[in-house]
Amino acid sequence: MLYKFKSRAAADLIMLEPQGRQVVTLMGKTPGASGIVTAAQIPAAIAALEAAVAAEEALPASAADAEEDDTAADDRQDAVRLRQRVAPFIDMLRRSAAENVDVVWGV
Repeated sequence: MLYKFKSRAAADLIMLEPQGRQVVTLMGKTPGASGIVTAAQIPAAIAALEAAVAAEEALPASAADAEEDDTAADDRQDAVRLRQRVAPFIDMLRRSAAENVDVVWGV
């Protein structure tokens, strides 16, 4: 299943279901087959996503991570971080706010 985010101010954005569900949840919305972030809700949605990114980046590396071998450390570096995942969506939200249009999603 895919989440497809749409706005008249930006190109469509498609995410796999787990990542789309995470983004929707971080914004304080209920994940589901469809939904909307109104133009009035966009500033709060951006703030919530940026706070989640900051919280993730503030987490210290665990002691278990320090003991892993070099291969596992390379895999961790290749992992997509929340900042990278939400950057295009935050851009969509900012463009939508500038044009005072809503962002909707469907699966």
